[in-house]
Amino acid sequence: MNILVTNDDGIHASGIRVLARALRELGEVTVVAPDTERSAVGHAITLSDPIKLREVYEEELGTVYAVGGTPADAVKLAVCALLPTRPDLVISGINLGPNAGVAIIYSGTVSAATEGTLLGIPSMAVSLATFSDPQWDTAARAALNLARLLVRDPLPKGVLLNVNVPNRRWDDIRGFAVAPMAPSRFVEVFHAREDPRGNRYYWMDGELVTNGEAEGTDLHMLAQGWITLTPIQFDLTSQAGLEHVRRWMPQLTR
Repeated sequence: MNILVTNDDGIHASGIRVLARALRELGEVTVVAPDTERSAVGHAITLSDPIKLREVYEEELGTVYAVGGTPADAVKLAVCALLPTRPDLVISGINLGPNAGVAIIYSGTVSAATEGTLLGIPSMAVSLATFSDPQWDTAARAALNLARLLVRDPLPKGVLLNVNVPNRRWDDIRGFAVAPMAPSRFVEVFHAREDPRGNRYYWMDGELVTNGEAEGTDLHMLAQGWITLTPIQFDLTSQAGLEHVRRWMPQLTR
């Protein structure tokens, strides 16, 4: 099996090393990822500038490829130009910090897996729900188990798997839970600052909050100690919205 590993935390992040090492049990692993952190860039791609590529030798992983672009760029470049054979699986992560609820929209980790799905390859994003003292081995073990299943029994066309792992020892994990995205939003706070030349700038801060009922969702189950599995799709069409807009048709004239 040929596995493409990528992330949005950058080629030197600890999470990508742990993930790549774990997945070697399944086959040949190639690491292609942004050269620096590209968190929260969503599905941005580079069109106006060249995308630089640099080979970096890592003692643990061998040669890895650092891409001067976004996570989606890294997957596109790897699949369409760099790799000699098409990968059987794309796995993005292990992200430091959760990607649950509305954070999925902003996540470069999830977008890298989305790009794999767009290219017709079974894909998964894996995130660890902490920003300190990460239990990487727990997330790597979950990823390995799920990767086996994803190849053996792929998700429907156009669907990828978003995985969030509690920051606990493996023995303290309650299990796996299938969970939808929590209805949530970011509440932003912008801190005004002034540079030495008197120019004003802002530093964005904020927190993720749920919108009402969250029981059974990814955010809720993750907080309860479950590894959450959320199948997501890039077709953003709202079926309910289609029906609603169709009711406008008699009122529209050319």
